[in-house]
Amino acid sequence: MQGIIKKPVITEKATFASESRNAFTFEVDRKANKLEIKKAVEKMYGVHVTEVRTQNYGGGKSSVKYTNKGIVEQRSKQWKKAVVSIADGETIDLFNNY
Repeated sequence: MQGIIKKPVITEKATFASESRNAFTFEVDRKANKLEIKKAVEKMYGVHVTEVRTQNYGGGKSSVKYTNKGIVEQRSKQWKKAVVSIADGETIDLFNNY
């Protein structure tokens, strides 16, 4: 279960969602499904998860760099994001627990 959740995503949008909608954002393993993510968050933080939403990122377009040695193409990093909603009255302290 430790390998499922890689790290929390701390951005302005994710912080606003955690404060207003009680939804926390994590970078997770690309092969993990919603049930595995739910179990991992509940075990790791001791909260009740009500909803899990996932998005896959990266891997689509490649970036092109023009260097002295020629043109170099490289694909963007592939990763998976999970937005986890928890029950009302509960919270996750990402800065002290992780």
